[in-house]
Amino acid sequence: MPTFQDFRLPDAGEGLTEAEIVEWRVAVGDTVTVNQTIVEIETAKSLVELPSPWDGVVSAILVEVGTTVEVGVPIIRVDVDPTGVATPAGAGPDAGSDAAGGPDGDAPAAEVGHALAVEAGTGSGADAAGSGSVLVGYGTGNAGASRRRRRAAAPAAAAAPAAPAVPAAPVVPARVQTVALPAPPVAVDDPAVRAKPPVRKLAKDLGVDLASVVPTGPGGIVTREDVQAFAAEAARPETLAGYPSDEPWLAAGTVTPDARQTRVPVKSVRKRTAEAMVASAFTAPHVTEFHTVDVTKTMRLVQRLREDREFADVRVTPLLIAAKALLLAVRRRPEINASWDDETQEIVYKHYVNLGIAAATPRGLVVPNIKDAHRMDLKALAQGLADLTATARAGRTSPKDMSDGTITITNVGVFGIDTGTPILNPGEAAILAFGAIREQPWVHKGKIKKRWVTQLALSFDHRLVDGELGARVLADVAKVLEEPGQGLVWG
Repeated sequence: MPTFQDFRLPDAGEGLTEAEIVEWRVAVGDTVTVNQTIVEIETAKSLVELPSPWDGVVSAILVEVGTTVEVGVPIIRVDVDPTGVATPAGAGPDAGSDAAGGPDGDAPAAEVGHALAVEAGTGSGADAAGSGSVLVGYGTGNAGASRRRRRAAAPAAAAAPAAPAVPAAPVVPARVQTVALPAPPVAVDDPAVRAKPPVRKLAKDLGVDLASVVPTGPGGIVTREDVQAFAAEAARPETLAGYPSDEPWLAAGTVTPDARQTRVPVKSVRKRTAEAMVASAFTAPHVTEFHTVDVTKTMRLVQRLREDREFADVRVTPLLIAAKALLLAVRRRPEINASWDDETQEIVYKHYVNLGIAAATPRGLVVPNIKDAHRMDLKALAQGLADLTATARAGRTSPKDMSDGTITITNVGVFGIDTGTPILNPGEAAILAFGAIREQPWVHKGKIKKRWVTQLALSFDHRLVDGELGARVLADVAKVLEEPGQGLVWG
């Protein structure tokens, strides 16, 4: 007789309560083995691959791709005894639901969650629940406080008869779907609507319901222009049923009945980013200072490094020099590398620099960081930037990569933006915005010349950093970008 096991969505070691099914790696009828990847899920922080805790054959996929499910909900059913040979009770995880950890089969999910926590570098399950791991790179929070309490399972019967084969459960429909648009309105010649006979005929020919048209004529009469404008608006591309599928950022939304809006639920990385940014903006008093800099010599250095055989296998950009300049500035002004502990009312000074780089990805904004960047030479830093960027764009940034950042750079210049006032990542005291580099007229050695110029903006937490310290850090970064040789003096 087949023996079925329901694999429940585990806590991926991040203290989160839900995740979205991104991709199934198996199908009904496939044979799976222990630790074989069966599904990829997306949490609010990263993409995670879940392994199978059993050997067996997939009996049913219980949750569709794109569905958001809570921790503990069954997502796949596996027949762990497809040959029908009964396994002795207590023989291991293949023995059935009771041997797997009680009638709810919670033990395998808990074990997988613990394994994922260890793999992600978050420690034990208990540690992960209260670790306060970083929310999409934006500081820490008490993850355990938001966990939902699970209902206690009913006691199992002492001597229950053998249950028949469990039928495949119906697939859980996705929470968010694009709805079909209503049929076009039938033209109704409502006598209560004020309109002349030619206008009524035009409305009938165009299939326009006169009662839906906003009149603009004198005395509230519907004009020919009103009918034509209504018909033209109804025919606009954005009101067509197939429109949301053309854009990935609309595909998960629901089209309103009038087809004029698509409503997309806020979830995953976008939700956590919003929560973190609101917390930062209304917790830390932000101050931003600006500096315009001649970076002509930095651009020459970038060109020389690109031609250097030592840097042939890495990508050299002005961002690399800006990152090195910020690290040198932190070495000279270590007070900037700190955080405010509100619970203990202490300032925590960090003796290491985990340099965060804000990265825009299809999943939203993430801020992974280069661990111990202060120990790296220029080439190692370039490799760290390349690896960080590639991983973020592929959507593979792990929670560990986004934890414990100390100071951040956001490269708004890559979008052609001159500067901005960036919001701090909670748990950090400063963030540097690196603007676009442009050729501009500049007074150089008493003459107006064409030079490469950029703008820097440093936002900082005024509880930790006063205006003088912020200005000195910003000036140090600018000095290295203006004269890269200064880095040799300070390095």
